[in-house]
Amino acid sequence: MQTHCISAQFGFKGFDGHKVIAGFDGGAITSDAGALLLRHVDGAIGLFDRVAGCFIDGRDRKCTVHSMRTLVGQRIAAIALGYEDVDDHDTLRHDPVLALLSERLTPKRQDCAVLAGKSTLNRLEHGRPGAPTRYHKIAYDAGALEALFVELFVDAHDRPPEEIVLDLDATDDPLHGHQEGRFFHGYYDGYCYLPLYIFCGRHLLSAKLRRSNIDASAGAVEEVGRIVKQIRARWPNVRIILRADSGFARDELMDWCEANGVDYVFGLARNKRLEEKIAEALEEASLAAKASGQAARVFRDFLWSTKGSWSCRRRVVAKAEWTMAGANPRFIVTSLEPEYWAAQPLYEELYCARGDMENRIKECQLDLYADRTSAHTMRANQLRLWFASLAYVLICALRRLGLTGSRLADATCGTIRLKLLKIGAQVRISVRRIKVAMASACPYAEEFALAHARICAAAR
Repeated sequence: MQTHCISAQFGFKGFDGHKVIAGFDGGAITSDAGALLLRHVDGAIGLFDRVAGCFIDGRDRKCTVHSMRTLVGQRIAAIALGYEDVDDHDTLRHDPVLALLSERLTPKRQDCAVLAGKSTLNRLEHGRPGAPTRYHKIAYDAGALEALFVELFVDAHDRPPEEIVLDLDATDDPLHGHQEGRFFHGYYDGYCYLPLYIFCGRHLLSAKLRRSNIDASAGAVEEVGRIVKQIRARWPNVRIILRADSGFARDELMDWCEANGVDYVFGLARNKRLEEKIAEALEEASLAAKASGQAARVFRDFLWSTKGSWSCRRRVVAKAEWTMAGANPRFIVTSLEPEYWAAQPLYEELYCARGDMENRIKECQLDLYADRTSAHTMRANQLRLWFASLAYVLICALRRLGLTGSRLADATCGTIRLKLLKIGAQVRISVRRIKVAMASACPYAEEFALAHARICAAAR
């Protein structure tokens, strides 16, 4: 609100005989015109409606101003646009383009905005699993939300693939307060949560918040079992391979894979017994490196078992590498047969490709604020993690449906937001239409038009 001490216009140093004047009198202007594309993508995949269907609304309908679809759509789209905190929504609720995410142009009550403010969204994020209660009118079905990620992944394919690779990884989610489930993690040297992520390529299938006083693989059998069961219900003949680092090379997970027809390739922590097993290969690599003056690799393939923790012997592939700094042996354990994957391509082409998952986690945490788990309860923090993950799914759908083959085909979520969503525009509302006049100098107008046309075709 303008006060008496603030001038309506601001004068700046002029040039070329012109005065430079500025003022907050432009009318309905937004810096997030690209939200129209997010709304367009939602229309193609039905994300907001499907997420809203996972919530149970126990509010009195006569007194309810903002529908559940408006609440979840507003929260997810705002995260995608770079607004991670619910505090931001006391201003965003008046944004003319974000208002298009709701089902109406005018609020249900005169004293309310079309979109919800921070207090209403805070009640959404502190909803409880199960049924609504007297003091918590909004509840949600946690199982339905978990299953939705897999449903969206399967729906993104026109036909069943012959083979898919599921990547598993754990990462730290730093904590700066006294949240429920807070523990000190020695490896990360700080208090944190230890969420479990499961991806298939760019598709996010699971984001499970966990305490950090556990093994990295804790709960992996249950999560993988749930996801594999859901995928095979739609794709009964698909071949599934699990891929992860040595933190997941646990007998329980490998036994489950072998019993359920799922292949795996996991990193294997090196030890003296394994290094002795490939001593000759390391010597061979050392001689080759000294002769060429460059790092050399020799691969070995053998059956192996631990002294007591494994239930059977398993195939191990060793990379006996010698660099200018000395020996650098690495090991993986796998259920894949040598006839299907030879040792060297198994390590270099299949296993090493898991490093790309690190980029996906960075997108979730750095670009979409999946590590903003500042609520007191783990329940609320898990819901926040899901909202950030759904924002990732929304932008990935935009990239997949609208940007393939363009300059932004391989762009990160943060880059897509900067180039395609953060566009300044003036909004003019008349009786017959809403005109969003975007900046004529937008350098990615061509990509915007391409995405619009492709998403229109996909929605048919």
